[in-house]
Parts: sequence; C-alpha cells; structure tokens
Amino acid sequence: MTLQEIYDLAIQMGIKADPRGAQKVKEELTRLKKEFEELPVEKKKYFDFESLKNPYSDSRILYGDPKIKVKNIIVGIDADTGEMVLADRLNQKGAKIDLFISHHPGGYALAGLHEVMDIQVDMYTQTGVPVNVAHSLLEIRKGEVKRRFAPLNHSQAVDAARLLEIPYMSIHTIWDNLGNDFLKRYLEKKEFDTVGEILDYINEIPEFTEAIKGKAGPAIVSGNEKSKAGKIAVSFTGGTSASKELYAEMAKAGVGTLIEMHVGEDAIKELKKNHINVIDAGHISADSIGANIFLDELEKRGIKIIPCSGLIRVNRIKKTPRQ
Repeated sequence: MTLQEIYDLAIQMGIKADPRGAQKVKEELTRLKKEFEELPVEKKKYFDFESLKNPYSDSRILYGDPKIKVKNIIVGIDADTGEMVLADRLNQKGAKIDLFISHHPGGYALAGLHEVMDIQVDMYTQTGVPVNVAHSLLEIRKGEVKRRFAPLNHSQAVDAARLLEIPYMSIHTIWDNLGNDFLKRYLEKKEFDTVGEILDYINEIPEFTEAIKGKAGPAIVSGNEKSKAGKIAVSFTGGTSASKELYAEMAKAGVGTLIEMHVGEDAIKELKKNHINVIDAGHISADSIGANIFLDELEKRGIKIIPCSGLIRVNRIKKTPRQ
C-alpha cells in the first residue's frame, strides 16, 4: 500500500464508524466546502484544504511523500523525538520501517484537536441531552482545550521525523470512532442489572484483559459493583473529555452508567454528585481497541505491524494478544 492509500482507508473507516452517522458527516463536509467557497480570497490561503475531504483535524499525514510504498509500520499510542529515534535505531538494525503511526496527534493535528469535539454534540444528544445544551457546553469546552494546547511545542516529533526522514502520520479520532463503535456494539449483545456486571463483561475484551495484568485495566470510579446500571452511555471519541457541567445534563437525561477512556478528578466529583456510575476503561488499553481494528485491516493487505509506545496489539483475525 502507499501512504496515501493507508490514509484514505483510515478516513473511510473513521466516517463509517462515526457516532453522527456517515450521512451526517458527508453533510458536514458539504457545509464546510460551501463555507470555504464563501471566504474572502485573502483568507482562503490560510484554510486547511485537507479538511474538505478529511473531517478529522487530528488525523493527518504529518511528514512523508503520500506516494511512498509501505510494507513495515511501527505503531504507538504516543510519539515524540524518542519514538522517532527508536524507529531510526531499529532501521539501523535492519527493521526496514517505512512509516511511524501514532495515535495521539502531533504537529498541526494536535493544534487542531479541539476542532473534532463537535462529534460530542451528537453523542450526548443521543443520550437525551437537549442539542442546544450540548452544543453550548461543548463550545465552552472547545475553547478551554484550544487554549490548553496552544502553548505546546506541537512540531517536536514532526521535526524529528523530518530530520531522520521517517514518514509519520497520526490517526486519533478515527481510531477512537472505531473503539467507540466496537464497545457500543459489544454492550448491545447483553443486558445488565449492575455496574459490576458491565465491568466483568468488558474485562473479557482482550485489550482490557492484558491491561489488567499490568494493573491498568478498567475500574469503577463512581458508584460500585452493586450499583444499578440504568441507561449506559459510551464516550470513547470526540477529541478529549467533555465539560464537567455536561454530566449534570446527562443525569437529567436518565444516563445511569458512563464508560469513559479516562476521567479527571473534578469530573468524578461532578459525576458522583449526580449519581452517575462511571467505569474508567483505562486510557491506553481503550485507545488500543480502535487502533487494532484498523491495524487488522492493514495486516490483511500484507502490512507488517511493529507495536510500541504502549500499544496493546491484539490481532482479531489471528486472535492473538501481543504487547
């Protein structure tokens, strides 16, 4: 496969698994194209043209010729200069790595992370939160996230990849969409009375099973094993965590149990106050689920995968966990 083909496959899979539905995503792309066409000429030169076909600003080819042929990929949850040096060192030992894929974004994909948070409006509306409330609260949260990431050294890993001539891409919300869709479908196969029953069930997912061995598996952080489950919501995508104020609205909408990739202490206090049970699935293992669904598709196409930087590699074709 070429780098471009891998990128295009990621976009295709991300849209198919998007919580908004593929049709809604296509409508958003059409709306964005119209907005671009109406921009003054002097502003068009600053526009992110890639966003006209890729709705996920945090998933991009960050360095490398899209036409290069790719046979061997090193894949990690995170990438910084150390990971790039690792890839270069492995190549010195004969690994013949053609591409580094990280889950968490770098470069302008990190700077644009807040732009993907609009996904959450639809996600929380689906739980019963009024759309105007979800939109208003997420607009505030987007501003916080933008300001939080603005001062960072976004291009550190990208510069290292360029200097070492290692093609580099990040696939963030796309993989989170895949993980979110997987877990929702998995939970739909069974009915639950208590939060403990949910925890036991998701612990059977291989990525979580492996994480438990490393003491980083799913945990109940609000409520307990005997707490009544009620309506279950999964929140694995949308860039980063929602605002804590949104949790009060979820409680009003009847959400009984929330399954998150990671939950901050302030959010936990708010969730407990609103009597919402929460399972913290474990950030890295949860990230690995969406990654593995995509990587299985690459392996089907003859690509060799070298996992690193926290990725718990589970091949669902061969049914083999490998860390």
